[in-house]
Amino acid sequence: RLFLPLVNVKQSGAVFGSVLLLLFSLTQFSVVSVGAYLALAALSATISFRIYKSVLQAVQKTDEGHPFKAYLEVEIALSQDQISKYADKILLYTNTCMKELRRLFLVQDLVDSLKFAVLMWLLTYVGALFNGLTLLILAVVSMFTMPVVYEKHQAQIDQYVGLIRTQVNSVVGKIQAKIPGAKRKEE
Repeated sequence: RLFLPLVNVKQSGAVFGSVLLLLFSLTQFSVVSVGAYLALAALSATISFRIYKSVLQAVQKTDEGHPFKAYLEVEIALSQDQISKYADKILLYTNTCMKELRRLFLVQDLVDSLKFAVLMWLLTYVGALFNGLTLLILAVVSMFTMPVVYEKHQAQIDQYVGLIRTQVNSVVGKIQAKIPGAKRKEE
């Protein structure tokens, strides 16, 4: 399947709302301001809860202790193995990306370089219409809506995607036939 089904609608809604609120906040305020406001909100909530629990313990004369004791005792340090694993993945992705960009910019395969040039040309128009934050907001909204739409209309979407693939492959084949020395290797 193309998309994973929603596991928990309430959790998905909370994540969607939080991420969207953060992104809309970033459209109005700087990253520093949004970060500071989020930190202040979290501190206000935890300090208020701690004072509330302390007052409740004093009034009821109980000895429950610190309300965040369980969280304070959790180990949050990253191990050397975890850091090494993530660093290795980042290194692998960086090297793969650099090799692919070198291949495209130095025209190892003319057709792939032309496809990349067309993609970059299209991105100039996208960049003129939208800024990066707007594209990020659209991506987040799509991530949460596309699985539901696909699940409801899977047959029709698969049919149209198949038609689009056929048309794109036909156009690419015609272009490859007209460009000398651009015959693709059999894969």
